Amino acid sequence: MKSINSMKEIEELIGNNSFALLYFSSKECSVCTDLLPKVTELLKGYPKVEAAFIEAQELPMAMGAYNAFIFPCIIAFMEGKEVIREARFISIEELKAKIERYYDFIK
Repeated sequence: MKSINSMKEIEELIGNNSFALLYFSSKECSVCTDLLPKVTELLKGYPKVEAAFIEAQELPMAMGAYNAFIFPCIIAFMEGKEVIREARFISIEELKAKIERYYDFIK
C-alpha cells in the first residue's frame, strides 16, 4: 500500500482507478498500526484495488475533505463514488465481504 502526501494524489488515485481504497491513520493510533498489515495482506487477493495510506498528521486537509475524523478509517470508491466506509472497529472479514460485493463489477 503506497503512502499519499497530497490532496492531488488522492484525487488522482480515485479518478484514475475503477476501485480505490483509502486508509486513514493517526500516529497515535495503535489499532491503526496493527490493522494496516492485515488490510494490506487482504488486498493482495484483489489486484484491481488500488490502495493508499494517509497519515492524518501529514495531510490534515484530507481528514476534512473525506470526513475521516475517527481512526482507523477506510473509504473505498468505485468509479469515483464512495461505496464502503469503515471506521474505528473494523472487521477484516466484513471488509472482505464488502470488497467482494463490488469487486466483480470492476472494469
